[in-house]
Amino acid sequence: MQRSLRVRLLIGAACAIFAALAIAWVAMGYLFERHTLRRVQAELTTRGIEVISGLYAEPDGAFGVEPAPAEPRFNTPASGLYWQVSGENVLVRSRSLWDERLPAPALPNAEGWSSGTMAGPFDQQIFYVARPVQLDAQGQRLVLVVAADRASVSAARAEFTRELALFLLLLWVTLSAAAWIQVQLGLRPLEDVRVALGALRQQASARLSERDYPAEAAPLANAINELAAARETDLDQAKRRAADLAHSLKTPLSALAAQTRRAREAGATDAAEGLERAIAAARAAVERELARTRAAASRGESGANGRVAVAKVVQVLERTERGGTLVFDNDVTDAPYPIGEDVLLELAGPLLENAARYAATRVRISGDGRALSIEDDGPGLSDAQAAAAMERGKRLDESGDGHGLGLPIAHEIALAVGADLKLSRAELGGLRVDVVWPPG
Repeated sequence: MQRSLRVRLLIGAACAIFAALAIAWVAMGYLFERHTLRRVQAELTTRGIEVISGLYAEPDGAFGVEPAPAEPRFNTPASGLYWQVSGENVLVRSRSLWDERLPAPALPNAEGWSSGTMAGPFDQQIFYVARPVQLDAQGQRLVLVVAADRASVSAARAEFTRELALFLLLLWVTLSAAAWIQVQLGLRPLEDVRVALGALRQQASARLSERDYPAEAAPLANAINELAAARETDLDQAKRRAADLAHSLKTPLSALAAQTRRAREAGATDAAEGLERAIAAARAAVERELARTRAAASRGESGANGRVAVAKVVQVLERTERGGTLVFDNDVTDAPYPIGEDVLLELAGPLLENAARYAATRVRISGDGRALSIEDDGPGLSDAQAAAAMERGKRLDESGDGHGLGLPIAHEIALAVGADLKLSRAELGGLRVDVVWPPG
């Protein structure tokens, strides 16, 4: 599976946002609980002050609270809200404790209020506030404890975190959508580069404008421009080398052909035939490789008008002795082909020459920008001959003047430009050649 930078950024952003919101969820639940406990602590402290204000000592040494705090839960057994004043042989408590009593907590603050959590009556976990109490300087030192069941705080936190989770989930979806928009905007320059590269494939001299890209993408555009310039230089050099090679090899081959004719005139027929076959094989190899080199050098060019290119080849063939006797039907549309005109001429030329050589009266050419078909009303090819025609260096007419090289050369060019060449029986009765480019 192809890796996508966009998908990786989106997944990374979604995971990072989710982790941040999860941490926020835990922290906010903790802060909510602390805030609730502070409010409970303030309420318990107020209730404790009410107890202290009503605390009195009787003449017999007993203690009481009058008036008792008005909170109804202090009078309901196991209500979850309790107060207690305890000391040596002293125990005054709210009716809500019933027969239970609150543990005496440690008081690190010897003068003020202390608070904390501990196990309480009725198997409850309680939050308490406590402080020492002394009615007079000579009086007994007592401990006041006011406590509340902590379950209400835990329930409030659970409800808060549940609702908070729904809100944060919606926030995660919203922030992920915002991250998607940000990624789309951030990667747009890369999409622009991709579109510009398409123009570079169409025209080797095209370049990217660095001013059209942000500072982060400008070095990429510059590197692509440098690569495109080097590619254009290589293509020009390849074209020149192909032309030089063609000129340098054609002269020796022509000289060898002349020597072959002289050998035949001198009576060395067997030697002449051997030389002719060797020259034909060399010419086939040279023509094939030159065609492939020219096609490869022109790769990236496109937009050739098929009808115009075919018309140019037909005009040349009609001036030949053989072509002047034939009818050429050019039914190719004006749709642009995915190759340049030079390459299309290199491809159509051998095919039309081959068709003109074997046609009886007519050659028909059709095409729509993604395919080129050439038919003739000649004898055609058998399946075995069609397979042999595609073999490297194979000629169907070993005694001819070299036109039998057309199909293999066209096949090599088609492969070089990414097309597929097929041979079949034509409706006209002869050979049909189809050159087809894949959808793109």
